[in-house]
Amino acid sequence: MTAAPFTDEELARIRADFAILARTVRGGRPLVYLDSGATSHKPRQVLDAERWFYENTNAAVHRGAHQLSEEGTDAYEDARATIASFIGARPGEVVFTRNATEAINLVAYAFTNGAAGGGGGRGDRFTLGPGDEVLVTEMEHHANLIPWQEACRRTGATLRWVPVAPDGRLDLTDLDTLLTERTKVFAFTHVSNVLGTVNPVRELTERAHAVGALVVLDACQSVPHLPVDVSDLGVDFLAFSGHKMFGPLGIGVLWSRSELLDEMPVFLTGGSMIETVTMETSTYAPAPQKFEAGVPVAAQAVGLAAACDYLCALGLDRVHAHEQALTRRLLDGLADRPWVRVLGPEGLEHRGGAVAFVVDDVHAHDVGQVLDDSGVAVRVGHHCAWPLHRALKAQASTRASFAAYTTPAEIDALLAALDRVPAMFGLEVAV
Repeated sequence: MTAAPFTDEELARIRADFAILARTVRGGRPLVYLDSGATSHKPRQVLDAERWFYENTNAAVHRGAHQLSEEGTDAYEDARATIASFIGARPGEVVFTRNATEAINLVAYAFTNGAAGGGGGRGDRFTLGPGDEVLVTEMEHHANLIPWQEACRRTGATLRWVPVAPDGRLDLTDLDTLLTERTKVFAFTHVSNVLGTVNPVRELTERAHAVGALVVLDACQSVPHLPVDVSDLGVDFLAFSGHKMFGPLGIGVLWSRSELLDEMPVFLTGGSMIETVTMETSTYAPAPQKFEAGVPVAAQAVGLAAACDYLCALGLDRVHAHEQALTRRLLDGLADRPWVRVLGPEGLEHRGGAVAFVVDDVHAHDVGQVLDDSGVAVRVGHHCAWPLHRALKAQASTRASFAAYTTPAEIDALLAALDRVPAMFGLEVAV
C-alpha cells in the first residue's frame, strides 16, 4: 500500500513542534522556509533532548568513573544504538563525526594513511598509489569530490568521473571503461543536492564490487527524506549529517561494516581513541572509538537520536510521499512558467525533493532577493556543486528544498513570489 502525504491536520501538528516556523521575516511576512536541503529546523523534542543532557549529565563520556560520567556515557552509547537502528545497522558500525564532510574525509585520509603505512590499518585494502583510480560522478557535492581530489594528489592515484546527462541523470554509457580493476574507490551521492536525482545505488554498487572497488555513499540528501537501510543498499561506507534531518549542528555519521572499520587506518589521533601509549608508540582502541579522538559530541548525539525517533514516529515512507507531492506541485508550477529552466529530472521517478531552477537572463542571487523580500527562504548559488553547474551550463541556480513540515501553500507562495521576477527585471514573457 502506497503511503499518503500528511493531511492538513497532521501538518499543523508537525509544524507546532517547530517554534521557528511561527516567526515572521522582512517586515512581518510569514516565514516560508524552503531551504531544508541546506539545514532543517529542529523540533522541540530534539532541543529538549540536548537540554536534558546538559542539565542532567554534562560529562565527558568514556572518561570518568563518577555517576555523571557513567550516565553520560550510557546516553551517548544509547544514542549510537538508536541511530544505528535508524539505518539498519549495528551500534559498533556507527562512527560519530562533526559532519558528513568530516566523515568522507575520514575515509579519504584512511587511504592516504594506508599508503604511508601509518594509522594502525591492516592489509592493503586502504592504500592508493600511482596506477590506482578513484571514481566519482559529475553531480557530486564538493564534500564528496574535493577529499578525493586531495587523496589522489597525495598518493599519485588518478581521479575519474561519471558524466551527467542533460536530463540530470548519470550517463552510464561508458561505465565499463570508467570502472575497472584499477578502481579502488567509487564515491557517489545517493540523491543529488541540486538535481534531486536518486541514483541506482544497488546497481552501481554491484558493478563496483565486481571489479573489487569499495563504495562510499554520500547519503546527506536521502537519509532525512526516505527509508534507508544499509543492508539493502550494499555499500561499504555511508555518510550523512545530523543537521539536515532535524538533528543538531555539529554532528555527522559514518557507517561501515565492522570488518572494514577494523582494517581502516585512523584519521585524527589523540585522547579517547587509544588502547596503550608509550613515549615511542601507541596502539588504538577498537572501532568505532578509534575514530572518535577527543571529547565526543555527546549532547549532539543525544539530540540526533531524538531526531531519528521523531522521523520514525512520522514514518519515513510518509515523509517521502509528502515531499513527492510537494515536488510534483512545484514542478507543475514551474512548467507553467516557460521562462524558468528546471535543472534535473522533470518527472518524479527516482527523484527527490530538491528542485533547482534558472531564470534566463536573471542571476540566481537576484531571484533569491526577490523571493526573500516576500518571506520565501531558498538557497541560491552553485550549492557546493560547481562542476555540475558548469556541466549544465548554469552559472548559478535557485534551489527549493523541503522537509516534513513544508506545506503546499508554501509552494504556492514561492510561485507567486517568483512571478514578480519578470516585471522587476524587464523580461518579456508570455502570460
